[in-house]
Amino acid sequence: MGRRLGRRIFPLRPSDMTADIPALRIDVADLLNHPAARRAVHLEAQVDSLAGSAARVPDGEPVVLDLVLERVPEGIVVRGTVRAVWKGTCGVCLTELDHTVSPEVGELFEPEPVEGDTYPLEGHEIDLEQLVRDVVLLELPLAPTCEATGRAACAPDVVPERESPPPDPRWAALSELDLS
Repeated sequence: MGRRLGRRIFPLRPSDMTADIPALRIDVADLLNHPAARRAVHLEAQVDSLAGSAARVPDGEPVVLDLVLERVPEGIVVRGTVRAVWKGTCGVCLTELDHTVSPEVGELFEPEPVEGDTYPLEGHEIDLEQLVRDVVLLELPLAPTCEATGRAACAPDVVPERESPPPDPRWAALSELDLS
């Protein structure tokens, strides 16, 4: 198999064959043909619009996946970690925060997925984008704080204590009363 440029035929490079496949879509035909086969996968991909209510993974920031794909009778099991850096603002002191989440994953991709329990195995490909979205969004904090990111706990601004003014001489007689 090759591509034709003018009169010469050049062999296809692996990058040419995967140019149309999105970064998080993986061809697993080799695993499907060999029971109990395993393959390690390392991917870095951008996943846009990955945001919770108060924290978000910035667009353009890569999500890093270190996974092992394994063929099981039901389909393909994906195990490993998904790492992403989120940014947000501390809800106490309003400091800009960034922190890395690294949740562990262990999910099944099968030809007939169970809604909410497994992911679809589409022919000989799996698409990891929904898995990444599900896992990272569950890890994003609802109300980020400095303390939650491992920094020292922040305290709200405290108004410095002022010296009390001298007592009003008109009330001096009351300060002599014993009310006990």
